[in-house]
Amino acid sequence: MKTATKPATPLLGQPRVQRVLYPVLIGVVLVALWQWMVVAMDLPPYLVPSPWLMMQTLVTDWAPLGSALLVTLKITVLSFALATVAGVLISFLFVQSKRIETALFPYAVLLQVTPIVAVAPLIIIWVKNPVAAMTVCAALVALFPIISNTTLGLRSIDPDLQSYFKLNRATRWQQLVRLRIPSALPYFFGGLRISSGLALIGAVVAEFVAGTGGSGAGLAYQILQAGFQLNIPRMFAALLLISLTGVALFVLMAWLTKVALGSWHASELSQD
Repeated sequence: MKTATKPATPLLGQPRVQRVLYPVLIGVVLVALWQWMVVAMDLPPYLVPSPWLMMQTLVTDWAPLGSALLVTLKITVLSFALATVAGVLISFLFVQSKRIETALFPYAVLLQVTPIVAVAPLIIIWVKNPVAAMTVCAALVALFPIISNTTLGLRSIDPDLQSYFKLNRATRWQQLVRLRIPSALPYFFGGLRISSGLALIGAVVAEFVAGTGGSGAGLAYQILQAGFQLNIPRMFAALLLISLTGVALFVLMAWLTKVALGSWHASELSQD
């Protein structure tokens, strides 16, 4: 007796392909509509440049834009790393005692709701090195999601497993390493996906506030300079680089999540 075999799913019907194909199709339609509207309405480049002109500008002005991208990316990576390390350490501190978390967590919330543009000038004055100052500013923007998500993950453990660990007289360190940290990993990586984009936003905002120029300037300076010169295509090209960098950071964090959790956690197990 032959066993019935399940028919193969067409390529376009596979969820993994659809997750890439559908956003790309929407993007192509939007860009084509943008190009058509600019041509049909005969909009001047200093008002709204066409996508084609923006891409031409990105190619012709790649030397200043590329170097500025590296500066912004450097600040983003440094601030993201600083926020990750500080956020995890603070979360470990919070989980040691409910009283510590109750006493200090409101200050973490206060840090989150304080506008960075109000604090950045003081940090730039206090920290003499411009790169270090902008890194601290961007790290403050990206810090709270890591603290909040990691603390929630460290608290979200199975009560039965916690009782089992206590029954076997596990030390606080053993409970942290073997129980709390594995339980917190999905929350931690969720915080990374949020904070990676916030680190980029914080880096750009810090560059705006710092107002640094010259060869060590980032994309924010290119946007400001293009605005002063009414070079709107270059401004749009710089904005495109920022957007693509944010998307790349999110994709990278999603890939790291898949690598770390894909083989055992339900949130990443394939349902295809």
